[in-house]
Amino acid sequence: MKSLLSALPMTDLSHIRNFSIIAHIDHGKSTLADRLIQRTGGLTDREMSAQVLDNMDIEKERGITIKAQTVRLDYVAKNGQTYELNLMDTPGHVDFAYEVSRSLAACEGALLVVDAAQGVEAQTLANVYQSIEHDHEIVPVLNKIDLPAAEPEKVRAEIEEVIGLDASEAVLASAKSGIGIDDILEAIVTKIPPPKGDRNAPLEAMLVDSWYDPYLGVVILVRVINGVIKKGQAIKFMIGGTEHLIDRVGCMRPKIEALPELAAGEIGFITAQIKEIAQTRVGDTITTVKNGATKPLPGFKEVQPVVFCGLFPVDANDFEKLRESISKLRLNDASFSFEMETSAALGFGFRCGFLGLLHLEIIQERLSREYDLDLITTAPSVVYEMQMKDGTVKHLHNPADMPDPNHIEMIEEPWIEAVIYCPDEYLGSILKLCQDRRGIQKNLTYVGGRAQVTYELPLNEVVFDFYDRLKSISRGYASFDYHQIGTREGDLVKMSILVNNEPVDALSMIVHRSAAEARGRHMCERLKDLIPRHLFKIPIQAAIGGKVIARETIAAMRKDVTAKCYGGDITRKKKLLEKQKEGKKRMREYGSVQIPQEAFIAALRMGDES
Repeated sequence: MKSLLSALPMTDLSHIRNFSIIAHIDHGKSTLADRLIQRTGGLTDREMSAQVLDNMDIEKERGITIKAQTVRLDYVAKNGQTYELNLMDTPGHVDFAYEVSRSLAACEGALLVVDAAQGVEAQTLANVYQSIEHDHEIVPVLNKIDLPAAEPEKVRAEIEEVIGLDASEAVLASAKSGIGIDDILEAIVTKIPPPKGDRNAPLEAMLVDSWYDPYLGVVILVRVINGVIKKGQAIKFMIGGTEHLIDRVGCMRPKIEALPELAAGEIGFITAQIKEIAQTRVGDTITTVKNGATKPLPGFKEVQPVVFCGLFPVDANDFEKLRESISKLRLNDASFSFEMETSAALGFGFRCGFLGLLHLEIIQERLSREYDLDLITTAPSVVYEMQMKDGTVKHLHNPADMPDPNHIEMIEEPWIEAVIYCPDEYLGSILKLCQDRRGIQKNLTYVGGRAQVTYELPLNEVVFDFYDRLKSISRGYASFDYHQIGTREGDLVKMSILVNNEPVDALSMIVHRSAAEARGRHMCERLKDLIPRHLFKIPIQAAIGGKVIARETIAAMRKDVTAKCYGGDITRKKKLLEKQKEGKKRMREYGSVQIPQEAFIAALRMGDES
């Protein structure tokens, strides 16, 4: 489609609007993006599909957005002017909050989508605060007003009470039915301010995102702050220090469209024959090689993985395939980190860092689906900070690498502040869950007939199955959001699992001393059911240092050695049984226990069921 903007003078910033769509999970962001694309003619009815910006199969299946996507739309307003709208559809899940923060940094305003039936949720709040931090103009949209359970006036009051935004002019809409779409477009044009910038100043462009395309190489999404970016220009990354020649400039409509240039205030993409995504750091400043900007723009905070786990191929021959697959995934996900590790039980694999459990699950599913890999995932753990007696500080990613406790002065673990919204009837169960996980209650208030509870919790208690447990005890009605608040000292110990007196490194974990016995007993009971019986007795033990805190024993399979013994003295039977006993003792000393891969997979299954 030919750009309607070609008739407009490119310097006219007053005709540009850059905005994000922010909301809690499942409140209708991607569906609203579909309607806006359809209404402005970005795609024809034949080309449209549901959640058109969610281009990964896994996004469509799960009904969630994982990657923030950008699209440029042209809209002829009621005043007859044509506007360039740069829309950014963002994820709603807490694990992908970094995608939201990057998108917001490139915009001047945001559409706050709130479900008219469910009201304000935890992630709604988190995203709004991020948007306010960027000094955005926020336009509230009450979505799903055609649902029988919709209560727009109640939700309007909730937005004013909880967030403190004036919702008297909130747009009433239904993205699914197409109600109120014109009103939303008019609100974008009239309420969201145009970008600022100087076309004639030295080039300053912010690198918002980058991804790998097999045909184009690395594609870089940029927001031009000042100056103009053109094809054939020699540019440099100010933080990365590399220089490149631009070979393509364009935008997404949502199909790729080439443009002669991107000017101040605009959002679009560039390619420069870059082969490695490592060269394109998100938050970097792009300027021209000659007469460029003197200092870089303030970038984004570095993304720090918070959950770590080991990924090992079930078939050891797949290790190289796993290495290649992980490297390819890393091209499109800068927040995912990995390094090689070995395990006595599982062989060669990788220690991977993720932003949360959903992120871990998505990566694991993409590896098995897109690259046909069968994987074992070790128990997830967080990063612990160890103050050593010699004054040094060490970071521990893998429980198996924990040094001798005698050399450790103290261990600090990361803590989070969690905000939970839930209906009143589930509050008691949720408070008990938080208390069981060593939580410290900070606040409890009521908002629009629902409880809002704030807790401080250790992150390692949340990474196992906190979210699943929360959803099950509240029948899916509770919503949960968190942010990290630093590290605190904890009485933490390394719990080792021994099978036939041999430690199994893949099953070792760091736990709080108060929960160690219960978790150890649970793990021993689970392994007793999973490891097949051998010809000798197998002890399964959970130990802290040299002290065993839980034990289960797998009974030996017994061959009937007295079957051929008929008649005669009882001593004949005793002699055969004693001989068998000696043999079993010797077998236990020298025999190795074969733990099947299925037992590892089941024992390390996500979700601590204790």
